[in-house]
Order: sequence, then C-alpha cells, then structure tokens
Amino acid sequence: MLLLFKRLKQPLVLGYILAGLIIGPNFTLFPSISDINNVEVWAEIGVIFLLFSLGLEFSFKKLIKVGGSSSITALVQIIMMIIIGYGTGTMMGWSMMDSIFLGAILSMSSTTIILRAFDELAVKSKKFATVVFGALIIEDLVAIVLMVLLSTIAVSRQFAGWEMLFSISKLVFFLILWFVSGIFFLPTLLKKAKNYLDNETMLILSLGLCFLMVVLAYKAGFSPALGAFIMGSILAETTQGERIEHLIKPVKDLFGAVFFISVGMLINPQTLVEYALPIFIVTLVTIIGKTLMTALGALISGQPLKQSVQAGMSLAQIGEFSFIIATLGVSLKVTSEFLYPVIVAVSAITTFTTPYLIKASTPTYEWLESRLPKRLKDMLTRYSSGAQAIKSASDWKIVLRSHLIQIVVYSVIMIGIIMIASEIILPQISEGTRNNIWFRLSAVVFVLILLAPFLWAMTIRKIQPEAFSRLWRDKRYIGPLLMLQIIRIVLGLFFVGLMIHNLLSSYMAFGALLLVAVIIAINHKRLQTIYTRIEKRFISNFNDKQTEQDRESRSNLVPWDAHVANFEISPDFTGIGKTLLELRLRETLGINIVLIKRGDLKINLPERYEHLYPGDTVFVIGTDEQLEAFREYLSQNTDTSKRNYNPERDLLLLPLEVKENSELVGKSIKESEIRERTRGLIVGIEREGKRILNPESDIVLKANDLLWIVGNQKRIRLLAGKE
Repeated sequence: MLLLFKRLKQPLVLGYILAGLIIGPNFTLFPSISDINNVEVWAEIGVIFLLFSLGLEFSFKKLIKVGGSSSITALVQIIMMIIIGYGTGTMMGWSMMDSIFLGAILSMSSTTIILRAFDELAVKSKKFATVVFGALIIEDLVAIVLMVLLSTIAVSRQFAGWEMLFSISKLVFFLILWFVSGIFFLPTLLKKAKNYLDNETMLILSLGLCFLMVVLAYKAGFSPALGAFIMGSILAETTQGERIEHLIKPVKDLFGAVFFISVGMLINPQTLVEYALPIFIVTLVTIIGKTLMTALGALISGQPLKQSVQAGMSLAQIGEFSFIIATLGVSLKVTSEFLYPVIVAVSAITTFTTPYLIKASTPTYEWLESRLPKRLKDMLTRYSSGAQAIKSASDWKIVLRSHLIQIVVYSVIMIGIIMIASEIILPQISEGTRNNIWFRLSAVVFVLILLAPFLWAMTIRKIQPEAFSRLWRDKRYIGPLLMLQIIRIVLGLFFVGLMIHNLLSSYMAFGALLLVAVIIAINHKRLQTIYTRIEKRFISNFNDKQTEQDRESRSNLVPWDAHVANFEISPDFTGIGKTLLELRLRETLGINIVLIKRGDLKINLPERYEHLYPGDTVFVIGTDEQLEAFREYLSQNTDTSKRNYNPERDLLLLPLEVKENSELVGKSIKESEIRERTRGLIVGIEREGKRILNPESDIVLKANDLLWIVGNQKRIRLLAGKE
C-alpha cells in the first residue's frame, strides 16, 4: 500500500489509513484483525511519539517570533470555524458533543500537508507563506488548549464557566512552570553530558525525558500526549533539538504508522456510504469556511488582499491534530461512532484538493481584484498600510506589560516551589519526623532560601527603570505606579505566608512576615547577585540555539510585496569579480542586495563597489516576481546556482511612520542619517497614497511619510520609538 501511494505521490498518511481499513474488522474481503484492543494501546503510544515530534518542530521560541498578523489570522479562523462547525453539526441534527468536537476538528489545519504542497509547488519563499507558517504554530498551541477544554466539557457534559476557567488557568500555570524549569535545567544537562551522548544514548535520554513529562502531565490531570508535546517543545530550544528530531524520526514513523493504521481499522465502509451527504457538507464547510475565515483574519490583521486570499486557500484542510481530537472523543466515549470515519473521509478529500487550491489562489485573487469596487480596494490598501506602520508604545504600556509578565512568571515559580515542598516532598517523610517542630522550621528555612531570589525579584527588583523614571516625573502616573509596587510587595508577602502556613501554622505565618521583610531588605544586594546569575543562565539557555536553524522567517513584511531571501553564488556565475555597480541589479531587476555573507564575514548593506565572489550568500530584498526574476537571472548565467530561502532574523523589512513633530521632517534621506542610525536602507516611501520605489538620497522627507526600511530590526524599532 505504501509503495502504491509513493508511486502516486500521495501522502503516506492516507496509505496507512487505507491499509488499516483493509485489515480491520469491518472489511472481510481479506484476512482481518478482529481484536483491535492491543492495537489501540500501541496507537496511544503512537500519539505520544507523534506529539513529541510535533513539539520538536513547534518550540515556544518560534511562538514568540510569530508576528501579530499570523496570530490574528489564526485566532479569527479558529474561533469562527469552531462556531461554524458547531452550527453545521447542529443543523444536521447531531448531538451537542458531536457538534462541539466537529467545530474543534475543523479549526485545525494540517502542517504536514501544507509543507508537502508548498515544497511541490515551490511557494515556501512567497510572502504569504510566512503568514501560513505562523498561523500553523498558533494552531498547534490552541490545539493543546482545546484538548484540555474538550476533556473538561466531556466530563461535565456542559459549558461550566468556572470549570473551564480553572482548566485554562491550570494549563497556563503548568505550561509556564514546565517551560521555565525545563529551559533552566535541560540545556545545561545536555551541555554537561555532551561527551557521553552518542546517538544511542541521546535517543534513550530523549525518550526517557519524554515519558517523564508524560507521567508528570498525567499526575497533574492532563492528557499524556500534552506532556509529550511540552517536552518536545522544550528540547526544541536546545542546541540538540534538530539532532533529537532526526534520531526520533524512525521511532515516530513506526508508532505514527500504527496510530494511523488504527484510525483506518475503526472505519466502517458502510458508515461512509450512509453518511455520504454529511461528508460532502462537512467537506464544503471545511474548504469554503476555512478559506473565507482565514482570509478575513488576514485582512483584519493588515495583510493585503492578495496574501489574504493565498493564505486562506492554503489552510483549507484538516489533518494531524484533527485526528487526535477525534481520537480524544472516541477514548472519552462522548462522540458518536460515525464522527470518526466522517472526519477521516473529509481529511482525505481536502488532502487532494489542497495543492489545487494553492495553485488557484493567485487567479482567484486576480478575478476578485478585477471585480471589487475601486473605493473598496483603496480602503483595503490604506488599512493595510496603516496597520503595519510601527507605532511607538507608550511608557505606561511598556511598564504595565513588563510588570504583569514578571508578576505572573514569579508567582508560578514560587507556587511551584511551595507545592513541591508541601505536597510532594513533605508527605514522603515519616509522620513522626514531619510533625517535629525543628524539622518544620528547618524545612521553612530551606524553602525560604529557594524562594528568596524570586521573592526579591517580585518585590524589589526594578522593572523597566528608564520608562518607570520618566513616568514617575509625571504626577498623573505616581498613583498607578505606587499601586503596582504595592501589588508586588503584597503578593510576595502572600507567598511567604502561604509557605509558612503550609509547613508550620497560620499563627506563625503572620509573625514571620516581618522578619522575612527585614532579611530581604538587608540582603537585597546578595539576592540581586543570585537572581542575576539565575536569569543569565535562563537567557543563555533560551538563546543557545542558533537562529540559522529557523525553518522560515516569521517577520511581518507587508503591505509591500517585498521580502528578504538569500541566494548562493555559484563558482560558475558569470558575474563573479564584478562590482554591484557593474551588475546593475537594482536598475534591471528592481532588487536590492542588503547583505553579503562570505564565510564568517558579514557585509551589511554593501557599497556599490563591492564585488561578488564564489560561495557568497547574498541576501536580497524584492517582490515575489523580482526574486523569481533574480533566480532566473542566476540560473541563466550559471550552471549550478541554487536558492535557499531563509532570511536572517535581524535583517527585516519594516515600516517607519514620520510624525508631524519628527526631527526627520524637512531633511533629505542623506541628511536624516537613517542609514547610519538603523544600519538600514530605505527601499520605498508611501506618500499621499503614492509609492516611491528605491528613492534617491536627496528626496526630502515629509510629515506622515511611511518609510520602508530594510536593516537591523532592533535599530529600526529604536528609531521608531523616538518618533
């Protein structure tokens, strides 16, 4: 079966499902397996490995990089498809639980199918692909949340608001706790044991860590698959992430095959015939609904119409997480038997339609664009431009956001330490020793030592000191700032009181608070040093993985149809030895070379007299059409040029709005020194609804100009903050 699907160039997942159908108890033409209980056990293990592998591809670091456009696009699509799916199930007369699960299933797209289609159609470098990849990352995280919520709903059989809120809060708490502790300890462990980690040892260690988190997740009341996903995402942040992913692939393929075969074994062909009409309806809802809702989300996020249509028609399918959610319904015995085969059939159909929809996305946009009223098109263009302009955040927003993040993270860490001490370690000690007052006092001191650095950070540490100082000089903000400080101190004292209450008694808790406050005030410098070391260790581990391993840039590069791609210069390229001035690439092709990477040497914004040499990697900015023309230009002038899209994370195309009171108003591009201040190049200006491409250096900047700059994102954002 697999050889047949390989021959037909179709996804192997469908081959596994068909193989399971053939050998299953519902298909008697061939010898079949009548007892599938054992297979289901192995299938559950397959789900664990499948989610562990998805976690290795996910990583929270990628989630942080996802732009606002992808986040808004994904959330709009997910929310609307859950509503549409629920409504569709209800109109077809399905039960409430079937309809709820249908909505959740239809909200998830297939990463595997999309990646395969993008590779075959060579569109991974297109600008809309960055929105699609970002949306898929958000969908992966939301899928985990949905699994927790659906489990809660399945148990209570109703939308219990407080229970759902508690489940979400519990999930967020454990996600933060596991992620922070995992990033702090695991990369260091892997570094220390690097010399002992051959492939066999690394594989066993990775599987051991995976099953450790599976057990922890189960003990915390979550699905074991959630634990596998979390451990995969933590290991993905380490320098060994790609190696682990490579080593785990054969294991994942084996047990993943068992999972998808078990999916096929649960399908009854008679059910597919009986529910042919619902399959047809759900397929139409999937293709049309996901296309429209994704496109709507992209438009709301500020994407141009073209990229919105392309993104919408790329995400019009269901896949891996849809199967897993459907499996969850079966295992919890809350969904009807027909739902599972219906979803499998819809997934198979949309798998075949996805490549054709992606191909048809550009003609669909052109057809739509030719029929939209000019007024509407102009409105969409203005909205897209305005949505993507860099707006400087106020000091109050910066301070408030930073305080909230710090308070949540420190609270989770301190609650985690207290829980481990009072709920896990203490019960393991004999009752006689546990009730001894001196033992309890020693336990309090020990836990307090562990809490002290985070307690100092919660109550005393200065957060965003520069913005805080500017606000403090404004009398309007003195009250809110004092309130933030009071909240931090009260929370810190509350956690100390909670710890002492759990280990000693309530009476002693109140008496110890003053003593703790005095100790922290006296030793705040030493605590600061300890906390700084902890923070540096965490940041170092978190940033240890090189950015070149990122699969695709997640940057916002809209509304201009321009983005960054890189090309490797072949030794056979006829332009070798020529200067950029002689090649006239900007004049003939409209592209700009913004970086030349020559071994370890990086030449940012090369001068026009810079030469190209064999093996150079040139980072080029242009539209999809211009980059394609440049690729053809290289291929026509060389035999072995190859293209490898992977923009550097710190080299982005970003917009900058020139405000009326800006120091840039009235200055030419050269006089503004934007090139020197941002290490960037102005490649376009939007002025009064018109676009000026590749502006000359003597053009005078005006108020309300929107400058499009390619360069160092930190410097561009820093300049934007001063605007």
